[in-house]
Amino acid sequence: MSDTSTRRRHEYHRSESIVMPPDADAYTQPSFPFSNRARRQLWNLCWLLLYRPSPRPFHAWRSLLLRLFGAKLGPHCHFYPSAKIWAPWNLICADQVTAGDGVEIYNPAPIVCGSHVIFSQGSYVCGATHDYDDPTFPLIAYRMTFGPYAWICARASVAPGVNVGEGAVLGLGSVATRDLAPWTIYAGNPAAPIKQRTPHPNP
Repeated sequence: MSDTSTRRRHEYHRSESIVMPPDADAYTQPSFPFSNRARRQLWNLCWLLLYRPSPRPFHAWRSLLLRLFGAKLGPHCHFYPSAKIWAPWNLICADQVTAGDGVEIYNPAPIVCGSHVIFSQGSYVCGATHDYDDPTFPLIAYRMTFGPYAWICARASVAPGVNVGEGAVLGLGSVATRDLAPWTIYAGNPAAPIKQRTPHPNP
């Protein structure tokens, strides 16, 4: 569990949503209610049969499928066929948001993206962790935000509870474990600031 996430109020906590039998092994119990699990199975089937096989240029079709499962998307969003969204109903995007090939957004809690956010190929956003100090090892999920014009580069990862500022860049293969400041370029594991990015005059 990242240092950043432990200091924030969680959006979802298993123990607040699931009542376990007294003698149950917490490690084998579900982390989400049945309604959530059923909804995700329907989405997984839709992704497999209708989303994943769609031609690459069919961005409007994939956006439609995401919206049918509760995503709030602005115009001209580009989600590529192999991009995986764990829970579309927890995805909120402004216009021109892009998720490239192999992107995975694990969002048990809402992920909010400003205009022109880019997730490059193979990048990973992890929206949940487990409380390893609790003997029941509960799943905890955090709301996360990505400011306008932020760029998560290829193979980069964003840890639970981390927020990415406007115009921030997380470099190739880097791992963000703390919030990223606006218009700053980060690289490394854990990611550290390496230079400033020129802000757009009218973002």
